[in-house]
Amino acid sequence: MSINLENSRSSLWRLFLTAHTQLLGRIEHELAEAGLPPLEWYDVLLALKEAPDQRLRLSELAQAVLLTRSNLTRLVDRLEAAGLVRRESCPTDRRGAFAVLTEQGLAMQQKMWPVYAQGIAEHFARYLNDSEVKVLTEALSRMLVS
Repeated sequence: MSINLENSRSSLWRLFLTAHTQLLGRIEHELAEAGLPPLEWYDVLLALKEAPDQRLRLSELAQAVLLTRSNLTRLVDRLEAAGLVRRESCPTDRRGAFAVLTEQGLAMQQKMWPVYAQGIAEHFARYLNDSEVKVLTEALSRMLVS
């Protein structure tokens, strides 16, 4: 690989990380402006909404939302205090626990989605044409399976 192409890929990586951080920051700001909780709350609520019986073991939930177990535990504490999730003991493992979506949690996820969806549309999707969406989808999908 030529030095120029290698530099281009390194520059693209930095650009990708910068765009990711800035776009998430913009969406976080919009959620806060709407009086809604942070984006990480949405991720947990959505993962639970999509799970069988709207519940996951904490270890599974941590993997689903890309958090460490200790960070997830603190986040679930905050969500539980807000009434958006509840913990249930695991009947087959005394040390294990489930996070379960409450009706309030489902309502909050549904309230947050329009703001999040608008942010995705405004700050990300509108800059991509159909062929770029296809190329990015294919490239990122390949990265996830390797």
